[in-house]
Amino acid sequence: MSTESPRNRLPFEPRSKRKKTEKTKPEPIPSKTTAKDDNPTTPSRESMTIPDAVSKRMVRRMALLCGIPTALAISSFFISYFLVTNVGLKLPNVAVVLVSMGFFGLGVLGLSYGVLSASWDEESPGTVLGWQEFTTNVGRMTAAWRSVRQKN
Repeated sequence: MSTESPRNRLPFEPRSKRKKTEKTKPEPIPSKTTAKDDNPTTPSRESMTIPDAVSKRMVRRMALLCGIPTALAISSFFISYFLVTNVGLKLPNVAVVLVSMGFFGLGVLGLSYGVLSASWDEESPGTVLGWQEFTTNVGRMTAAWRSVRQKN
């Protein structure tokens, strides 16, 4: 038993202090230079990154398509409170929850659509709604999933 009273200890705190063990650094793996590394088909780290222009385009679309429904979801609580207290309109709690959940759900869908509807081509800004880019990017994703599934 510990000499501490249970009231002085937090519920998630361990009963006794453990001694720390020294961590050993893992030995670095020597790099092997073979002809396979010079193969141009292996993707480099730079080719795997998202270009800055494409990344900014995705963030703008995600902020717009996710931000507006999320702001509406949060404001639905304030609007319903105003309607109940000042106007005297009796709203069922379930209606307020369903409306806010619907807007939050639209925000999640907007987040996904924002990424997929942005043009992944660095030079092409894409269209305003991005439906053509969305279908192209979903086709690319499904083709990549199929190729990975076939390899396994």
